[in-house]
Amino acid sequence: MNLQEIKKLMELFSSSEIAKLNLKNGEFEIKLEKYGTSIVASAPVASAPVVSTPQIIQNTESTQTQSALVASAPSANGDFITSPMVGTFYRSPSPGAAPYVNVGDTIKKGQTIGIIEAMKIMNEIEAECDCKILAIEVDDATPVEFSTNLVRIQKL
Repeated sequence: MNLQEIKKLMELFSSSEIAKLNLKNGEFEIKLEKYGTSIVASAPVASAPVVSTPQIIQNTESTQTQSALVASAPSANGDFITSPMVGTFYRSPSPGAAPYVNVGDTIKKGQTIGIIEAMKIMNEIEAECDCKILAIEVDDATPVEFSTNLVRIQKL
C-alpha cells in the first residue's frame, strides 16, 4: 500500500461508524482504532520499516450515534438526506416489508427513512427535519458511500 491509499483508507475510516479496523495484506499490516473523537493509527510491518509515531486525525463526525441525524445537503435541485457512512442502504426493515418512506410522504423530524448496514450493524437513518419526500435517489440494497444522496426532500 502506498501513502495515498493509506490516507484514503484513514479518511473512509474516520467518516464511518467503525471503531476498529485491522487490515493485513502480505507483510503489510495497519491497525486503526477510534478513541473518543480521535483516531490513532499505527502501521507495524513485519519486515518493512515500522511507523513508530502514531498519526492522530481529529474527527467530530465519529461521535454520532448509530441512529444519526443526517444533515441535509443543499443542492440546486432541492435538499437531500445523505449517507453518514459507507454501507448498504435498505428502504425497509426486512425483505418483503413495506418501505419506511415513499415518494410523496410527509415525514416528521426523527422518523426513519431507511437503514444502512455497515459491518453487519443496522444503522437507522433519520430525517433531520419535517419534510416531504420528493424522490428516492438510491435503490434498495444498494452500496452507498459517505455523503451519497439517499432521498431528495422539501423542508416543511
